Amino acid sequence: MADPFTDLCVEMLMPLGPVRVRRMFGGQGLYVDGLFVAIIDDGQLFLKSDDVNRHRFDDADCAHFTFPKDGETVVTHYRRPPEDALESPPLMLPWARLAMEAALRAANAKAAKAAASAARKSAARTSPGKKSAAKKPATQKPTTRRG
Repeated sequence: MADPFTDLCVEMLMPLGPVRVRRMFGGQGLYVDGLFVAIIDDGQLFLKSDDVNRHRFDDADCAHFTFPKDGETVVTHYRRPPEDALESPPLMLPWARLAMEAALRAANAKAAKAAASAARKSAARTSPGKKSAAKKPATQKPTTRRG
Protein backbone atom coordinates (compact mmCIF):
# COMPACT_ATOMS: atom_id res chain seq x y z
CA MET A 1 0.00 0.00 0.00
CA ALA A 2 1.28 3.44 -0.90
CA ASP A 3 1.78 6.26 1.55
CA PRO A 4 -0.90 8.99 1.86
CA PHE A 5 1.08 11.52 -0.20
CA THR A 6 1.52 9.06 -3.08
CA ASP A 7 -2.21 8.28 -2.92
CA LEU A 8 -2.93 12.02 -3.12
CA CYS A 9 -0.64 12.44 -6.15
CA VAL A 10 -2.29 9.50 -7.90
CA GLU A 11 -5.70 11.05 -7.24
CA MET A 12 -4.49 14.39 -8.65
CA LEU A 13 -3.28 12.75 -11.88
CA MET A 14 -6.21 10.36 -12.41
CA PRO A 15 -8.21 12.79 -14.58
CA LEU A 16 -5.53 12.20 -17.27
CA GLY A 17 -5.99 8.42 -17.25
CA PRO A 18 -4.91 5.33 -15.34
CA VAL A 19 -1.94 6.06 -13.07
CA ARG A 20 0.75 3.48 -12.27
CA VAL A 21 3.37 3.96 -9.55
CA ARG A 22 6.82 2.35 -9.77
CA ARG A 23 9.71 2.54 -7.33
CA MET A 24 12.84 4.13 -8.72
CA PHE A 25 16.07 5.54 -7.33
CA GLY A 26 14.75 5.86 -3.79
CA GLY A 27 11.63 7.66 -5.01
CA GLN A 28 8.69 6.76 -7.19
CA GLY A 29 7.85 7.28 -10.84
CA LEU A 30 4.27 8.02 -11.88
CA TYR A 31 3.06 6.86 -15.28
CA VAL A 32 -0.17 7.82 -17.01
CA ASP A 33 -1.15 5.55 -19.90
CA GLY A 34 2.42 4.24 -19.93
CA LEU A 35 4.02 7.70 -20.16
CA PHE A 36 6.42 8.82 -17.42
CA VAL A 37 4.91 12.10 -16.19
CA ALA A 38 6.06 12.65 -12.61
CA ILE A 39 8.47 11.80 -9.81
CA ILE A 40 7.77 11.65 -6.11
CA ASP A 41 10.90 12.17 -4.04
CA ASP A 42 11.24 13.02 -0.38
CA GLY A 43 7.52 13.70 -0.06
CA GLN A 44 7.40 16.11 -3.00
CA LEU A 45 5.78 15.80 -6.43
CA PHE A 46 7.71 16.84 -9.53
CA LEU A 47 6.01 17.03 -12.94
CA LYS A 48 7.72 16.51 -16.29
CA SER A 49 8.49 19.70 -18.18
CA ASP A 50 10.39 20.51 -21.35
CA ASP A 51 11.58 23.49 -23.38
CA VAL A 52 8.07 24.02 -24.77
CA ASN A 53 6.34 24.48 -21.41
CA ARG A 54 9.28 25.51 -19.24
CA HIS A 55 8.15 29.15 -19.19
CA ARG A 56 4.86 28.18 -17.49
CA PHE A 57 6.77 26.56 -14.64
CA ASP A 58 9.25 29.46 -14.53
CA ASP A 59 6.43 32.01 -14.36
CA ALA A 60 4.92 30.14 -11.39
CA ASP A 61 8.36 29.91 -9.71
CA CYS A 62 8.24 26.08 -9.61
CA ALA A 63 11.39 24.46 -8.23
CA HIS A 64 13.35 21.87 -10.22
CA PHE A 65 13.96 18.32 -9.08
CA THR A 66 17.68 18.14 -8.36
CA PHE A 67 19.98 15.43 -7.10
CA PRO A 68 23.68 15.15 -6.28
CA LYS A 69 26.01 13.29 -8.62
CA ASP A 70 29.78 13.17 -8.45
CA GLY A 71 29.90 16.15 -6.09
CA GLU A 72 27.71 18.31 -8.31
CA THR A 73 24.00 19.10 -8.39
CA VAL A 74 22.10 17.79 -11.41
CA VAL A 75 19.09 19.91 -12.40
CA THR A 76 16.35 17.99 -14.22
CA HIS A 77 13.32 18.95 -16.31
CA TYR A 78 10.98 17.79 -13.54
CA ARG A 79 9.34 20.66 -11.67
CA ARG A 80 7.20 21.06 -8.58
CA PRO A 81 3.68 22.25 -9.29
CA PRO A 82 2.45 25.37 -7.48
CA GLU A 83 1.46 24.59 -3.88
CA ASP A 84 -2.22 25.33 -4.44
CA ALA A 85 -2.34 22.75 -7.25
CA LEU A 86 -2.09 19.97 -4.65
CA GLU A 87 -5.36 21.12 -3.07
CA SER A 88 -7.68 19.56 -5.66
CA PRO A 89 -7.69 17.70 -8.98
CA PRO A 90 -9.21 20.69 -10.86
CA LEU A 91 -6.34 22.92 -9.68
CA MET A 92 -3.77 20.25 -10.60
CA LEU A 93 -5.27 19.43 -13.99
CA PRO A 94 -3.61 22.24 -16.02
CA TRP A 95 -0.21 21.35 -14.55
CA ALA A 96 -0.77 17.63 -15.03
CA ARG A 97 -1.71 18.29 -18.66
CA LEU A 98 1.56 20.18 -19.15
CA ALA A 99 3.44 17.14 -17.80
CA MET A 100 1.47 14.78 -20.03
CA GLU A 101 2.13 16.95 -23.10
CA ALA A 102 5.87 16.99 -22.30
CA ALA A 103 5.82 13.20 -21.88
CA LEU A 104 4.04 12.80 -25.24
CA ARG A 105 6.57 15.05 -26.97
CA ALA A 106 9.43 13.07 -25.43
CA ALA A 107 7.88 9.75 -26.50
CA ASN A 108 7.25 11.04 -30.05
CA ALA A 109 10.81 12.38 -30.31
CA LYS A 110 12.18 9.05 -29.12
CA ALA A 111 10.05 7.16 -31.67
CA ALA A 112 11.06 9.53 -34.48
CA LYS A 113 14.73 9.14 -33.56
CA ALA A 114 14.40 5.33 -33.55
CA ALA A 115 12.62 5.40 -36.92
CA ALA A 116 15.28 7.67 -38.44
CA SER A 117 18.04 5.41 -37.13
CA ALA A 118 16.31 2.32 -38.55
CA ALA A 119 15.86 4.09 -41.91
CA ARG A 120 19.57 5.02 -42.01
CA LYS A 121 20.58 1.43 -41.23
CA SER A 122 18.22 0.08 -43.88
CA ALA A 123 19.48 2.57 -46.46
CA ALA A 124 23.08 1.66 -45.68
CA ARG A 125 22.33 -2.02 -46.29
CA THR A 126 20.64 -1.42 -49.65
CA SER A 127 22.72 1.48 -50.92
CA PRO A 128 23.55 1.03 -54.63
CA GLY A 129 26.87 2.80 -54.19
CA LYS A 130 28.03 0.23 -51.70
CA LYS A 131 30.17 -2.52 -53.21
CA SER A 132 28.79 -5.94 -52.72
CA ALA A 133 30.53 -9.24 -52.52
CA ALA A 134 28.48 -10.60 -55.42
CA LYS A 135 30.42 -12.65 -57.92
CA LYS A 136 30.89 -11.46 -61.46
CA PRO A 137 29.26 -13.61 -64.08
CA ALA A 138 31.61 -16.23 -65.41
CA THR A 139 32.94 -15.61 -68.88
CA GLN A 140 32.55 -18.37 -71.38
CA LYS A 141 35.56 -19.71 -73.13
CA PRO A 142 35.24 -19.89 -76.84
CA THR A 143 34.73 -23.41 -78.02
CA THR A 144 36.44 -24.72 -81.02
CA ARG A 145 34.90 -27.32 -83.20
CA ARG A 146 36.86 -30.03 -84.65
CA GLY A 147 35.50 -31.29 -87.59
